[in-house]
Amino acid sequence: MNPEALAAAILAVLTPIAASLRPDEELGLTVSDVVLDRPRNRDHGDWSSNIAMRLAKKLGSNPRELAQRIADDLASVDGISSVEVAGPGFINIRLEAGAAGALAKTIVDAGAAYGTNDSQAGVSVNVEFVSANPTGPLHIAHTRWAALGDSIVRLLLASGAHAVREYYINDAGAQMERFAQSVLAAAKGEPTPEGGYPGEYITELAQRVLAAHPGLLELPEDEQLVVARDQAYEYQLAEIKNSLERFNVPFDVWFSERTLHAASEDGGPSLVDQAVDRLRAQGHVFDDEGAVWVRTTDFTDDKDRVIRRSNGEYTYFAADAAYYLNKSDRGFAHKIYLLGADHHGYVHRLKALAGAAGDDPEKDIEVL
Repeated sequence: MNPEALAAAILAVLTPIAASLRPDEELGLTVSDVVLDRPRNRDHGDWSSNIAMRLAKKLGSNPRELAQRIADDLASVDGISSVEVAGPGFINIRLEAGAAGALAKTIVDAGAAYGTNDSQAGVSVNVEFVSANPTGPLHIAHTRWAALGDSIVRLLLASGAHAVREYYINDAGAQMERFAQSVLAAAKGEPTPEGGYPGEYITELAQRVLAAHPGLLELPEDEQLVVARDQAYEYQLAEIKNSLERFNVPFDVWFSERTLHAASEDGGPSLVDQAVDRLRAQGHVFDDEGAVWVRTTDFTDDKDRVIRRSNGEYTYFAADAAYYLNKSDRGFAHKIYLLGADHHGYVHRLKALAGAAGDDPEKDIEVL
């Protein structure tokens, strides 16, 4: 007998008792109203329920007396060995030894289908997690989100949802230029530049880049940086993917930040350019002193956010906006973000962004 079956048995016993106490009132009880807990002391039984204490006042009964009536009727149910009332009205239930064996048989017979359900059928969820910068190897802290994110997706899939695991690759911006400079410096035998990436892995990347491009150091300086950046990035991303595969966390989508800034296939505006216009159409964008702002304070953010500076350059918030809108365009009504502890400031920002995009910040986005 599994917990759901036990809850159903308790409800079957409770329903006529409730009807006898309140014949003129329809309580509308369901299995979900019957909460079962494991007793801390297993000598008290296999399961415990406080349903009598929760309903006693509504049924006009003494909690312990109501619990005893339930216990008396429940004791005759197949699969239940004994039922006792404890304290102010706890119902402690002990199952027959064979009940555990029957459950084990059910699990074995069902195989991979055991525990699956359709409670989330029709729900489309994008779960983005890990998303470490491709400028270095994964470290032990990344395993927390890898395990949790993958578990969330597995639960969603088992519940009938359409859910995907997504890794956002931060392959644009200043960190990629520092990465290139660091690899190139190592290739030349020079010290790590200020603000660059030190470590043996950079030296190893530099050696691999030189092996793949023997004439690298004969190219003009700007071309050296491009080659070093793109080749080292390819190697480092492959190592990240390999680490996650070995950790048994497969990703369905690897989304490159570069695609947000690239012109559309027909040469039109980029996704970042389009994001500003789309948010403006929602009525939450304003201009001030030459800059473009999103009025995120309309959605409990602590301040409004600049999306494009007065010099025409976009902020990181612009990429966040384009990425969020892109997830919606791909059919994901719900988005879950698992961010690092150092990104706690993004919680209100991303929820406000969802509101500015016309979504419900309390329903359509979850930031962990």
